[in-house]
Amino acid sequence: MTAPRAPLVTAPSASEIAHAAERLEAGELVAFPTETVYGLGGDAENAQAIARIYAAKGRPANHPVIVHLSPTADPAYWVRELTPDAQRLIAAFWPGPLTLILKRAAHIPEAVSGGQDSVGLRCPSHPVAQALLEAFKGGKGGVAAPSANRFGRVSPTTAQHVREEFGDTVEVLDGGPCEVGIESTIVDLSRGFAALLRPGHVSAQQIADVLGVAPRLPDGRDATAPRASGTLKAHYAPNTPLALLGFEEIAQALALLQSGERVAVVARASRASHLANLPGIQFIAAPDNPLHYARDLYSLLRGLDRASVQRIFVERLPDGPEWAAVNDRLGRAAAAFLSDR
Repeated sequence: MTAPRAPLVTAPSASEIAHAAERLEAGELVAFPTETVYGLGGDAENAQAIARIYAAKGRPANHPVIVHLSPTADPAYWVRELTPDAQRLIAAFWPGPLTLILKRAAHIPEAVSGGQDSVGLRCPSHPVAQALLEAFKGGKGGVAAPSANRFGRVSPTTAQHVREEFGDTVEVLDGGPCEVGIESTIVDLSRGFAALLRPGHVSAQQIADVLGVAPRLPDGRDATAPRASGTLKAHYAPNTPLALLGFEEIAQALALLQSGERVAVVARASRASHLANLPGIQFIAAPDNPLHYARDLYSLLRGLDRASVQRIFVERLPDGPEWAAVNDRLGRAAAAFLSDR
């Protein structure tokens, strides 16, 4: 399985790709599209470039970044051992939205891993990302690339989102909107078993189908798990306060609104279309399809930050495995506004 390729509304020229690769080789930063979200990239073997990523994002130095590889790169270069499970998952899901965490090779800078002895690797399927990675060091290098936004905020899924974050301080390759729309699934293989650290487009069931055993699922009690991108309790948050509520809780919250208070309600249209005409409420009809919901989520949240609403109420979604990735992102976004976090 591979991720769908994003439709190219616009495509950088070969000279633009070459120039971006040269900037990376010079230790500078370049933002580029992947099928998941736009990444803020730097040379993964250049400690100064990695430091620039952390500084630009305001990212804690102990929070690891993911190394992106071209389809022709050798993942074994980056790790102590490319385990049989890793090889099976690579064969099944690369290029695509799956990150693997393995023990880091000694020659790879620890800065890319937040000081840990592990490293996260993935091979994106977006054609612009692949073109850039092939041009960078002849396709043999790795580009460290967390999402191209300020740390903890909503990830970007268009080039314009990146410009809203960084203005003209970062060069951006525009590859159109991201098709998947949320960050990659992260599977840890560094401890001798498979553990799902972050849900995404590649599901736990798909991983189990390849490995023949289900990965351990995150339950908050795995104290030995390596730190991984996007797994902090509060993350992916808009500027506008967001609450994740059950459908009846939304109705109760709306009944308590102050006069003149403007709020947005995000709920599946099949359940809440009657809210569209209520005064003072901006109703957003969210998709009933979990893949479409994931694709649209970050653009939706960014749009609501520009909508002059004071609060965002989001319908709590079902607990089924097909909603796991969206529930993960919404839960972390809401946690940013909880007083006990």
